[in-house]
Amino acid sequence: MQYATKEGTFSYLKQYPKYSKDFYKFNGDFFISTLGLGTFRKEPYREENYVVNYKDSVKLAVLNGINHIDTAINYRYQISEQEIGEALEELLLEGKASRDQLVITSKAGFLPLEFPFPENPYKWIEEEVLDKGLATKEEIVIDQHCLSPKYLRWSVEKSLDNLGLKTLDILYLHNPETQLGYVDYKTLLARIEDAFALFEEMVKEGKIRNYGIAAWNGFLYEDTHKEYISLIDVVNIAQKVGGEKHHFKYIQSPFNLAKSEAYAFANQKGPDGRYYTLMQAVSGFGLQLMASSSLLQLNLFKGKFAPKIGETLGTSDFNDVLSALQFARSGNVVSALFGAVDPKHVEDNLTLAYLPSVGNDKINTLLGANNAI
Repeated sequence: MQYATKEGTFSYLKQYPKYSKDFYKFNGDFFISTLGLGTFRKEPYREENYVVNYKDSVKLAVLNGINHIDTAINYRYQISEQEIGEALEELLLEGKASRDQLVITSKAGFLPLEFPFPENPYKWIEEEVLDKGLATKEEIVIDQHCLSPKYLRWSVEKSLDNLGLKTLDILYLHNPETQLGYVDYKTLLARIEDAFALFEEMVKEGKIRNYGIAAWNGFLYEDTHKEYISLIDVVNIAQKVGGEKHHFKYIQSPFNLAKSEAYAFANQKGPDGRYYTLMQAVSGFGLQLMASSSLLQLNLFKGKFAPKIGETLGTSDFNDVLSALQFARSGNVVSALFGAVDPKHVEDNLTLAYLPSVGNDKINTLLGANNAI
């Protein structure tokens, strides 16, 4: 099997009987660890971001109960995908994991360039995208973002090649709100519609299983903001191009102790036209939420957490990182992502696998219940 299955992921979690029953969730298609390993690093042009390697962290994660690995073609100019591919190849060849046990996700939308970083990135765009007919100049926004179907198809197929896979379990359209301010909202929705039509084709081809949108602030802003995306608009597009059995199933959005709007800010219309939090709206539309930026790129840890946080989350005996991850995997989050180049950090974070998750009452205690679920 070339993708995650219910049976494969169930056999995977049975290897870890000592973990809390809360560490895995069944989403209707597969069982997934509530912690996932992400592979984003900011400022990828810096030399130190080339010499690091995620391969050992990926292997340690998979061998110790984390079966959700997330990446994007543009992370470190395709290097992150390639390192995951190396790790998966070794794990599968050694018989230490099988493809149907693992949930592998990537994203398409940004122009990735490639390693080593080209001396003239504009020339790379011209030669690799424009000259090959993957997009027109008008379809490329601020020399970095493109949603043309031909480009997106190339991106997905390149990701599969980098990862050494035949199928992605989840493909995300990456930060489409990047285009707002350069194109109007109506134009963006038309481009999302074309992208979703392509993704439905690629599901039929077996190259992806399901798709979603990974946004930064697009689903979290107030609805008057120029980069706001309405979830109901996107769901309507999915139903238009894919019918009632469309494969648009996932939203990936930041959720952490400092950026809690997904839980606490009612800015998205639900199926009944009333405003709800993103978490509520996602649930109302039958979608699933993955939490990104669980540690806010380590910006959460500029000072020590107040004791109340650990006491409320049941993590008083552990460090602030575990408290932050405990929070990020709460609510109706399916899985919360963290980045770790050092395998030791993966090992440390897996302490959370032994702890039960917390209910909304605890989250309300921290955030205040007035606008929360």
